[in-house]
Amino acid sequence: MSAKQPEEYIRAGDCEFFERELASFVPDRIFDAHAHIWDSDHGEQVVWADGFPSDVGLDLYRQFVDCLHPARPVSALFLSLPWNKDRRHETNEWIARNIARDTTCRGHFFVEPDDDPDWVQQEVRRLGLHGLKCYFTYASSTWEADIPDYLPERLVKVADDEGWTITLHLVKARCIADPGNQYWIRHYCETYPNMKLILAHSARGFQPSHNLEGLPALQGLDNLYFDTSTNCEPHAHEVIIRLFGHRKLMYGSDFYLSHLRGRTFGASDSFVWVEEDSPVWNQKQLAFQPSLIGHEHLRSLKLACWSARLSDSDIEDIFWNNAAELFGVEPPRAS
Repeated sequence: MSAKQPEEYIRAGDCEFFERELASFVPDRIFDAHAHIWDSDHGEQVVWADGFPSDVGLDLYRQFVDCLHPARPVSALFLSLPWNKDRRHETNEWIARNIARDTTCRGHFFVEPDDDPDWVQQEVRRLGLHGLKCYFTYASSTWEADIPDYLPERLVKVADDEGWTITLHLVKARCIADPGNQYWIRHYCETYPNMKLILAHSARGFQPSHNLEGLPALQGLDNLYFDTSTNCEPHAHEVIIRLFGHRKLMYGSDFYLSHLRGRTFGASDSFVWVEEDSPVWNQKQLAFQPSLIGHEHLRSLKLACWSARLSDSDIEDIFWNNAAELFGVEPPRAS
């Protein structure tokens, strides 16, 4: 499959969707707090996914997301992809080279659970990165892994010593409603207050009832944050806004997934991914084309902000100010 150009991911109905649903909602500048870039040494899974180029650095990333939300300058926190373990060091170097070109961008260092904390500390400093990214596939029990299985406490302590951020993708069947996940998040945040923990995908609340059930147990943690990436359920974001305030929530595209088509749906005590090739789009009564996941996600965030009665300045916080302050792009505002 030949690589597609960014504009090839946009179809006739996408521009109309954006103008109708999103143009008046998305602010005029964006900090993307959860995005992926890659090169050919570790991007084979992405190349397989709908013809993405084998190398996507900062410039090409910006071309892609300009198709998602046009004419908005974008800075980003870049996270390594976890696919190619053997080339992990090159992956971290790739992230560092790209953010070195733009002082408004940031990068996280991909860690494995067996990494030596002293080595991690030295490497993050050497590369000019700003925190840690872990992933559950490096734990022995994967989908039912406890958080320390893929984010051990010794690495959290290093993040605390250095004042770093950590992006955490939760697992377990009931996600944030799982008592074990709640315990470890509270333990890490209370024990290491200089570390800032970011729960990806709005606490991975793809079943938003899990957020409603579990997140009240984590209120009062000043160093707990959330990115919204690819979560298409409005109530998942709204629970965070109501319990923690909008200043703890940051927009994240989760590029490249943002440019695939479909969305998540909460169902039963879990959720389902409905992808472009699912027969659900071709019902006899009404056949239609699925939207970009990135647009479905943005609409869910719009509905959450409307339901929470946020102001335009509050929405600007979610799309820029909260992340810019957390990652040191701009100085914190007075309370």
